[in-house]
Amino acid sequence: MILVLGSNGQLGRELLGLSRIAGLAMAGLPRQEADIADAEAVARALDAHRPTLVVNAGAYTKVDLAEQEPDKAWHANALGPEVLAKACAAAGIPLVHVSTDYVFDGTKDGAYREDDPIAPLGVYGRSKAAGEAAIRAHLPAHVILRTSWVYGVHGANFLKTMLRLAAERDELRVVADQRGCPTSTLDLARAILAVAGHLRQGGTAHGTYHFAGQEATTWHGFAARIVEGQAAVTGRSPTVTPIRTEHYPTPARRPANSELDSGLFARTFGFTARPWQEATDDAVARLAMQAAA
Repeated sequence: MILVLGSNGQLGRELLGLSRIAGLAMAGLPRQEADIADAEAVARALDAHRPTLVVNAGAYTKVDLAEQEPDKAWHANALGPEVLAKACAAAGIPLVHVSTDYVFDGTKDGAYREDDPIAPLGVYGRSKAAGEAAIRAHLPAHVILRTSWVYGVHGANFLKTMLRLAAERDELRVVADQRGCPTSTLDLARAILAVAGHLRQGGTAHGTYHFAGQEATTWHGFAARIVEGQAAVTGRSPTVTPIRTEHYPTPARRPANSELDSGLFARTFGFTARPWQEATDDAVARLAMQAAA
């Protein structure tokens, strides 16, 4: 039995959908039913479901708002993983935890590897880095997956925002000097199931790994691909204009380079994400089918 906490988010919903297709025993609890920072709630959840693996798919991900409400970010991203790690350690249950490229400052030339030093730029990144550290300190049997630019058919994300704006505007102005690896929730969910399979077979490849879509692009390049994909369905082709970060100021600083090297994950668990272009086209098509249904 795999227990997914934060199951009402975009990744949690993808995981539950995959489990139904694959016939896997998986249960999901949204934050409203089991706040991972509540030790009693976590203990009740573990006792009720008796999982062989816990997946923490939830997080506070409002990067800009975190600058105004750091307590909420710290509660979900740092305190929560610490409480959860302690509970899993006491019960002898391994944990898969999803982290972020925002633990890096984006100044490296080339893709970030797992052993590169972290230097988060804002509250969100610092809170996620603290969550990682807490898990390492309290639970040896963990797999931390750092990922980047996550999108999918569920929840709120960049891809769905671009689709909405493409339907409303004739021009989209998108930052072109930040690079990263767009990662489909479908691929990320499959990666987590690959980790689950490894652990189920007695594997002990615990530690921190990077997992993201193949190849890197800019937010502008990502947006242009999304707009191109939806044009065949909607007939709309708004202009996607590249702009610099300084022309789109935000409360939180973003890393200029969020590219992640996923080679270690592929070598360890035998799974690789699709090229981001292919996965993006797939998500756009899935959403178009939903809209037409």
